[in-house]
Amino acid sequence: MTVFSATSPRSARTNARARARSHLVPVALTCVFVASAIALVAYLLWPTWSTGGTDTPDKLPVSVGGTLFNLPISAIRMKIQRHSGPQERIDLDFLYPSLDAPSGPTHVTADTVDTAMQPIDRIFLSIAAHHDALSPEQRTTTIYPRYLEPSATAPDDGLTMRPFRSDTPYGSEDLYSASTPALSARCTRDASTPGMCLSERRVGGADLTFRFPRSWLSQWRDIAEAMDKLTAQLRGPHS
Repeated sequence: MTVFSATSPRSARTNARARARSHLVPVALTCVFVASAIALVAYLLWPTWSTGGTDTPDKLPVSVGGTLFNLPISAIRMKIQRHSGPQERIDLDFLYPSLDAPSGPTHVTADTVDTAMQPIDRIFLSIAAHHDALSPEQRTTTIYPRYLEPSATAPDDGLTMRPFRSDTPYGSEDLYSASTPALSARCTRDASTPGMCLSERRVGGADLTFRFPRSWLSQWRDIAEAMDKLTAQLRGPHS
């Protein structure tokens, strides 16, 4: 005698649901694990500083070329550079003459576009690793003289100006120099836009490049002292 065993439709559906649930459990556990891992990474990488509040730091320790600087967060111009640790280059600006870090960027809107070209009220500073390149002092004493006109203007209040020859890479610029206080600045001439000056100095493994309007040279001692002051106050503890 042959015996037939049959499964009822209800039992088949129950078994199918059980198998489906058994497959869903590993998937759910995997999702929970992935979400937990993402949350942990986000927590560890989330910035622990901000630009506001009395309990948060307003400066960042940044190493450029192995030299430590303490930099005001709000003075750092690019958000991607607003982190502590080693960096190849960092760009800042400071209000002049107060030398305070700006409270925020200046935004140009449709209502202010016609008046956007206002006098510059900031001194700009770039700090970059020099990797043993020619120092600013060496460029001033050995490179620039090759391109300068032989004649120089008589010192004006202690500041001497020598133009670069027109057939040189610096043909539209002038070199300003003074000894007390020390100042060396390469400046473009006023044209469709106001002339700008560039003054460099070396600190440890980094070169500091200051940029400011040429018109400020009418008070050149003040700008020389401002650059000295910024260099001193941004420098971290000396090793």
